[in-house]
Amino acid sequence: MAFTIDDTMLPARLTSHPMTDEEFTELCAEHPDLFFEMTAEGELIVMPGTHSLTGVRNSRILRRLEEWAERDSRGLVTDAASSFVLPSGARRSPDAAWTAKARILQLSKKSQEGFWHLAPDFVIELKSDTDRLPVVREKMREWIANGSQLGWLINPDDQSVEVYRPDRDPELRTGVESMEGEGPIEGFTLDLRRVWDPLG
Repeated sequence: MAFTIDDTMLPARLTSHPMTDEEFTELCAEHPDLFFEMTAEGELIVMPGTHSLTGVRNSRILRRLEEWAERDSRGLVTDAASSFVLPSGARRSPDAAWTAKARILQLSKKSQEGFWHLAPDFVIELKSDTDRLPVVREKMREWIANGSQLGWLINPDDQSVEVYRPDRDPELRTGVESMEGEGPIEGFTLDLRRVWDPLG
């Protein structure tokens, strides 16, 4: 499924047929400079590469989450390059996620080595300067609807965090310098000062 899209047209949404894991892998391999997700309806979402400061912010988030996960030892951390196949059939990639090992071990060996067919227990989406907030909020609701227990939408634009949980309205926190984990990630603390000011 080779195609060419000018960077000025990204992100873009294309009509596509539902894909198997193998077909989706082949598509990603054909276009290594692009990032792909897919909606539950089979719509292909084509995204540009991450801007540099967003990459710095995300690396700091991932480092903190990974350090905690190593100490905690109950789960594994994945980054934005990792795709999950949700119960709805959507293929999504969070900027950072934590998934309990016990749930991963319930997957087949093939699925463990390929795309995990589940929603992570905890997800983080970091709003970039190219993201539209309503779109990212809809993605957060999709994570929760498909089984994620906790989600943080981190917005450097106004230094806010929106907290998503099952069966509850999102909670907006502003002026925060850190976030304390709860539920599946109780004990995790994310220092946001270097996320808000990556050059500081």
